[in-house]
Amino acid sequence: MAKRISASALAIQTGATTYDPEESELCYAPRFGSAKDPVNFAGMVAADVLRGDMPLGHWDSPDGAFLFDVRMPVELAVESVPGALSIRLPQLRSRLGELSHDREIHVICRSAQRACYGTRILLQNGFKARNISEGTQLRTMRAIAETK
Repeated sequence: MAKRISASALAIQTGATTYDPEESELCYAPRFGSAKDPVNFAGMVAADVLRGDMPLGHWDSPDGAFLFDVRMPVELAVESVPGALSIRLPQLRSRLGELSHDREIHVICRSAQRACYGTRILLQNGFKARNISEGTQLRTMRAIAETK
């Protein structure tokens, strides 16, 4: 954790751009971390958003978009999103024919990670799609906070 804070502090101090962390060469020690550090991944995600490779959407602006949920059935039993079509992420490639190219698809999951994968699959197959960046977990937390 300290290494990541130090890397981020150095990036800020040296005036690094959002694109710099994705290309930074951070020390790799298998016992202490992965080949691609979370700082690299954060840079990759941020750069994808800025380049338009990962379009983002938000809960408050679906604008008639089609809601598409990639969570597992057990998660949907706990909390579902009214009006959303549900196809588990592992089944998405084999069920693309069930989706329409006519409307933008807003992809949702619990934390936005699987929605990111689902959005990429849809974009690569010619769909207009956006990742709902907050996920259902943050949406639920926000709703609870607003009732207090």
